[in-house]
Amino acid sequence: MNLTFRLLLLTLRVRLTPRRRLSLWDESRTPFRVALTDLDPLRHVNNGKYLSLLDLGRLELLLRSGAWRVYGERGWYSVVAAQTITYKRSLTLGQRFELRSRVLGVDERAVYLEQTFVRRGDVVARAVVQARFLRQTGGSVPPDEVLAATGGSPRDLTLPAWVSAWAEAVRISSDDRG
Repeated sequence: MNLTFRLLLLTLRVRLTPRRRLSLWDESRTPFRVALTDLDPLRHVNNGKYLSLLDLGRLELLLRSGAWRVYGERGWYSVVAAQTITYKRSLTLGQRFELRSRVLGVDERAVYLEQTFVRRGDVVARAVVQARFLRQTGGSVPPDEVLAATGGSPRDLTLPAWVSAWAEAVRISSDDRG
């Protein structure tokens, strides 16, 4: 329920608050405050809650850049294929923080985003998310087609070497039968 409420608030804020429109290549900054329902028994934000908040940060970037509408018109949607997150500090009840989300780069299969939780200028946690775009009619959308739909990229989207190595290491091939 808490995530549904936050999703509603985020959508209303994006539509009703006169904030500058972002490019898909800008960094979005989504403000949050730690709620009671975010906490685990140790009274800090549960590790799974971070992953749910990452969804909201990506949604804000897509909504504010207009990419959500563009992709929706084409019948495309994104799914998380893989993600990695590193925690540095704890977030506790009532603390304000922001989630900074930006497109990090692309490879031949996916778009990668870097998302960073920041409290009072200090990094709390950082995630890299591998997103694939799918067609509602079936099949995937190549990243170059995703980029072209949003007017192309004004900057180099070459992935850092460690992200490329990570993506290859976590890839599940079609031969894997678990």
